Amino acid sequence: MEYDKQLQRIKNSSGFIAALDQSGGSTPKALETYGVGSDDYDNDEAMFDMVHDMRARIITCKAFDNERVLGAILFEDTMEREINGKPTANYLWEDKNIVPFLKVDKGLAEQMSGVQVMKPMPNLDLLLDKAKNYPVFGTKMRSVIYEPNVDGIELVVQQQFDVAKQIISKGLMPIVEPEVDINSSSKHECEVILKTNILRNLERLGDGVQVMLKLTLPEEAGFYQELIEHPNVLKVVALSGGYSRSDACAKLKKNPGMIASFSRAFTEGLSKQQSDSEFADTISTSIEEIYQASKV
Repeated sequence: MEYDKQLQRIKNSSGFIAALDQSGGSTPKALETYGVGSDDYDNDEAMFDMVHDMRARIITCKAFDNERVLGAILFEDTMEREINGKPTANYLWEDKNIVPFLKVDKGLAEQMSGVQVMKPMPNLDLLLDKAKNYPVFGTKMRSVIYEPNVDGIELVVQQQFDVAKQIISKGLMPIVEPEVDINSSSKHECEVILKTNILRNLERLGDGVQVMLKLTLPEEAGFYQELIEHPNVLKVVALSGGYSRSDACAKLKKNPGMIASFSRAFTEGLSKQQSDSEFADTISTSIEEIYQASKV
């Protein structure tokens, strides 16, 4: 079964997960960083065409190889488009041996109790069924924590795990992502409360049931070791969260057992204006730096 092959690859192979899942709200910023301004497209369709071209350029690049890249997180629109005549997830898995994941959340609700939970996902079952038509291994969903508010953080983690159980029931691997904002003045306090709540929810999963965790790089080195070693956790991956690539990699090296799942830090320095060789050199440098930091 493809799922079992993908599971073994994530569990046993070295590498990192590239986050290529910028959606409607974050796409203009991603394109702007890539050298494509809002004047370059007239509507959302044209915008998504351009961001798909950017992602296809990354994914088809020779440097984007399965020795260093374990997986890639896709936006729904990307999953439904093609690269080299194949659906993106099929191209990743069949041609590159890179495990595809799908971002499933619909964005964040308004901030309250020092956090932003996820907006409701009434059509999640339909989206998961759609993902099963492709060789998609797992999903990703993001909430954000700003303050060490016990009730708020409990709400974030509970929602994440409730949705994770729905995803598991569909035969997919959930990446639970309760991001702690890197600019929080009480970041470590948030992380202490977060870890307690994650551990509590992991204990409720039952034997043999696993999730992945995507967490902000912690203030205290090695702080998430207990989660990395937990039998209900397949892998703990780190988000870059606004850190530069060099800062994110330096922090990652202090947390053995965590691997990168960077977005902005991964695509840092890439530009539409670069020649193919310049583009390939830039992305290869990025991949190598992140891969080395993920190997520690």
